[in-house]
Amino acid sequence: MDSRISARSLGAALGGWRTREPAYEALADGIRLLCLDNRIAPRTTLPAERELASALQVSRSTVATAYRSLRDSGHIASLRGSGSMTLPLRRADAGAVAPREGAIDLQQASPPAWPGLAGLFSDVSLSASSIVARTGYDMVGRSDLREAIAGRYRERGIPTSVDEVLVTTGAQSAIHLLAAVLLGRGDRVLIETPTYPHAADALRRAGARLIGVPVTPEDGWDLDRAEQAFARALPVLAYLMPDFQNPTGRSMSADERISIGEAAQRAGTFLVLDETTADLDIDRGLQSPGFASDPESVIRIGSLGKTVWGGLRVGWVRAGADLIRRLVAARPAHDLGTPEFEQAIATAALRRFPEVIAQRSHLLRAGRDAAREALATLLPDWRTPVVHGGVSLWIGLDAPLSSPLVMDVRSRGLLLSAGSRFAVDGGYDRHLRLPFTSGPAELIRAVEILADAWPRVCGGAPVQSSMQLDAVI
Repeated sequence: MDSRISARSLGAALGGWRTREPAYEALADGIRLLCLDNRIAPRTTLPAERELASALQVSRSTVATAYRSLRDSGHIASLRGSGSMTLPLRRADAGAVAPREGAIDLQQASPPAWPGLAGLFSDVSLSASSIVARTGYDMVGRSDLREAIAGRYRERGIPTSVDEVLVTTGAQSAIHLLAAVLLGRGDRVLIETPTYPHAADALRRAGARLIGVPVTPEDGWDLDRAEQAFARALPVLAYLMPDFQNPTGRSMSADERISIGEAAQRAGTFLVLDETTADLDIDRGLQSPGFASDPESVIRIGSLGKTVWGGLRVGWVRAGADLIRRLVAARPAHDLGTPEFEQAIATAALRRFPEVIAQRSHLLRAGRDAAREALATLLPDWRTPVVHGGVSLWIGLDAPLSSPLVMDVRSRGLLLSAGSRFAVDGGYDRHLRLPFTSGPAELIRAVEILADAWPRVCGGAPVQSSMQLDAVI
């Protein structure tokens, strides 16, 4: 899906771009940085040379030469009569590796098990005879668990009945099932960038064509891009994380929820809201869930993976009863239901959910604050966002070297995911996700390793990515 950025909007995004001479190269560098950070999405038409020259108060030849530099570095393509358009960036993900003993593994942003979980296992095992008395093939989920989940939604101000809840084998299973039921090959799907990579993979596997909408910790969702995408591409589905988005940690404001909700409704788009991180509040406070609309068009996904334990593979879909029936009918092709014992554990955990959330808030606050303080001390040139919950910091590096950095620190026993892992259309080589789900001591040690490696990575390798980004810095 193609979109446009006006000369005025591009000028505002560039900010103080004229940091060196010649002016055309400073302008080209500024636009490269916006592309690299996905603040200008791929396949966006740039302003005409005359319009941008007028907005920036420079000569047209300055803009023309800047555009030529961007064409030479592979960031834009220009067609006569069609203008200049930004190009997708190639991904340079270093890939995940299996952790070895003693490594600090921050590839997955998942907290350790809630301390009370072992006790729940013991308690639930005492009722094993009643659990095994069931058939064991339940496509919908235990009624007591579905009622507990529905009750959580009602507490948030979202009227929900048991018939509007389907229990799944984790949130990832829910995404796969929804994609299989709602999407056909070639259907357009709106998705944030950066985003949760396994969701993007599941949607692609269903044959979807992804349309990225940028989101940043500082500025939130690119509403202009989102509204254009809804209006022009008419996506069948939109996958969003409105609360403590992974990896940026940003939460939608009330205005952002209204704007995106209304645009989706006009386009007839299913809104799939991934709320797996929504309960991980550190210091934001209560917020309206938003997106009050037709229950058939607003679908919510949840799980206990980030709150209770990643090894407890229980998730759910909250949707209109008709859609739930469609999902149940399609489910046997994917799996034959969620394990009974895990459902019983999940039911018990939801009864103690206020305890769970309080402990999680304390754990995540300690990790976040320790990581931020260490970064401010040891890597002050990096841009560390302020986040009020969630599981990670989306750090801005001062060079496009995320992948080389991740590769370098592996030899020191620190395992991370490069920024490009979270891209939809490439880029984010200037970003690094640092989960703060571990303890403070481990996170401080992780930052120390990064601080030791950074000068070596900057000095020991050419500062460029697969898209010849050496001109950026």
